[in-house]
Amino acid sequence: MKILVVYAHPGPRSLNASLRDRMVATLTAEGHAVIVSDLHAQGWKASLDGADFPGEPGEQLDVVAASHRAFAEGTQPAEVAEEQRRLLWADAVILQFPLWWFSMPAILKGWVDRVYAHGFAYGRGEHSDRRWGDRYGEGVFAGKRAMLVVTTGGWEEHYQERGINGPIDDLLFPIQHGILFYPGFAVMDPFVVYRAGRMDAARFAAVGAELDRRMRGLFVEPPIAYRQQNGGDYEIPSMTLRAGLEQAGQQGFRLHRG
Repeated sequence: MKILVVYAHPGPRSLNASLRDRMVATLTAEGHAVIVSDLHAQGWKASLDGADFPGEPGEQLDVVAASHRAFAEGTQPAEVAEEQRRLLWADAVILQFPLWWFSMPAILKGWVDRVYAHGFAYGRGEHSDRRWGDRYGEGVFAGKRAMLVVTTGGWEEHYQERGINGPIDDLLFPIQHGILFYPGFAVMDPFVVYRAGRMDAARFAAVGAELDRRMRGLFVEPPIAYRQQNGGDYEIPSMTLRAGLEQAGQQGFRLHRG
C-alpha cells in the first residue's frame, strides 16, 4: 500500500523525528511505499493569501472562488499541486505533529488551508434540499485511511474526561472529524505520546513498540465509527442528529459516533 506522512516539527533531532523515522522504517519493512512531506524542510508557506492567487484582485479576495478557479484551471502554486497529487496517490495519510496550544502547529494548518482547495477536498457533489454535498464520510478521499501521530508534554491524566485539559478525543475532534472525516477519510484512533519531554531509552523502546503495532494495524484495525452525513442519521437540511440515535451516556462530540 502507499502511505503519505505529513510531518510538522522543526527539530531534526527531536522525539518527533525519531518517531517519524521509526514509523517509516516499520511501514517500509511491511512492504508499503512511503512518502514524507516534511513541511519545515520543504520551507512550506503557511499562510493562504493573495500570493497563491496572483491573478485575483487583492483588495477584495474571495478565497473560496479564487481557490476553485486556481484548482480548476491548473494555476495553483506547484507545491500545492504536488501535495494534492500525493494525497491522491496515497492509500493512507498520517499527520504527525506536536500538540501546540491545543491544536496542530500553524505550518500544518497552513498545509490544510492551501492544499484542501475548493473543488478538490470540499465543495463536491450535489447540494440540494435532499443532499448537502459529498462530505463527512464521502468525498475525494473515501476509501482511504487517515491517522494522527501526536506528542504532547502533558500527562495522560490531564487529557481524560475529568482532566484539566479536557479529553484528548475532544481536542482532536476538529482535526479528526473536520479535516479528515469531512473529505472522506476513514479515521483511525490517534497514536498519542504523553509526557514527551520525559523520555528515556526504556520508555522510548516501549513507545516505539506500540507505534510499530499501530503501523502494522493501519489497514486492519477498525476506524472510528463516525456517522456519515448522508447515511440517514442526520436531518436534512438542518444537519442535526435524528432524535433517539444516541446511546446511553453519549454527549458532546461522542454523539457523532455510531
